[in-house]
Amino acid sequence: MTPIIAHHSAPNPAESRLSEISQGLQAWAVTQALPFWATWGRDAKAGHFHETLMPDGSPDLGANQRIRVQARQIYVYAHAFHLGWHDEGANLSLQAFDRLMQIGRSPGQQGFHHLLTAAHQPLDTRRDSYDHAFMVLAFAWCWRVTGEARVRTALEETLAFIDMKLSLPDGSLREDDQETLPRRQNPHMHMFEAMLAVHETGARDDGLQRADRMLDVVLRHCLDARTGLLGEFFDEDFRLVSGTEGQIVEPGHMAEWVWLLRRRASMGPLALPGTDLDSLCARLLANATATAEPGTGFLIDEADRAGRAIKRTRRMWPQTELAKAHLAQCEAGVPGAGDKAAEILTRLFADYVEPAPHGAWLDQFGPEGQLISQRLPASTFYHVFVTCAEARRVAAWTA
Repeated sequence: MTPIIAHHSAPNPAESRLSEISQGLQAWAVTQALPFWATWGRDAKAGHFHETLMPDGSPDLGANQRIRVQARQIYVYAHAFHLGWHDEGANLSLQAFDRLMQIGRSPGQQGFHHLLTAAHQPLDTRRDSYDHAFMVLAFAWCWRVTGEARVRTALEETLAFIDMKLSLPDGSLREDDQETLPRRQNPHMHMFEAMLAVHETGARDDGLQRADRMLDVVLRHCLDARTGLLGEFFDEDFRLVSGTEGQIVEPGHMAEWVWLLRRRASMGPLALPGTDLDSLCARLLANATATAEPGTGFLIDEADRAGRAIKRTRRMWPQTELAKAHLAQCEAGVPGAGDKAAEILTRLFADYVEPAPHGAWLDQFGPEGQLISQRLPASTFYHVFVTCAEARRVAAWTA
């Protein structure tokens, strides 16, 4: 198979190497990934995207359907259209939106189910905060590229539902409408991201204010700005849960927060009580990479707060978030960050993408480098696409 990214025996200067890699990633996204998931990864007649594909690219028609996967794919194709990377992206996004509204909505238009059967019948009717963050992201971008009033209405109704049913007086999110425990930082992180999208797309005037309220929750309860450690699981009072679960940190999430914080700072003044942006990003990135796999630098799936590995498997998505973190640091002028971004992007695509079917990727490897699953999850495309888009944007900025 022809490599997507050329491998050099001697590295080019950071800017030229990153530019070359970003062009390769864009070409792969435009000519392989976006067409692949728009055809093999989609039910063209019904308009929805498949949850998972088999190793040969055929859909796993027996898989249950997570609502947030539909939202992620709606976002991907809307944003791809906006970038000029997929001419049918707006239409595909709108078709998937209409299908989502048909199969995913709870009765009375109050939020969305969590999980559907393979036949698209409600299986888990919880209304989950993590899912609804992706609804906001998807609807904001779908509205941006289509201008359709029904998409804007869905966005407004979803925000109202989040405010009324999923939010607590202190600004934090319930895990879902059934008070499930433990509570997680993850829905707050993605709601922060979604509100940045509301601002970026011009969908509402209060996107940044909503994002900053969510960031305040994370800084008060989840992220220790002094150490740069990000907690994951909490009790009803937002204290770390007891036992091993309370000690878990996810390197991929700490890297993701570097990108998110830098992105927020690019939109306007950002207050970080007790620290500054450069220091916090450096601490987060140091913690994310402290347990990285020797030799490759890939992030493992889970560690603990003392810096010990818990789960040495490595999924693809944490590597995309590490690349995005280094890209954000490069844009901020951090010395050497461009080279680090180029290095992780080269390794990421050599290990996860080039051995996979055209337009797809391998999802997870074990600690000895063994492939754990050959199925192709659609949910990861969101991470992969944003990485390709950010690499191209930052490379153009540094040129």
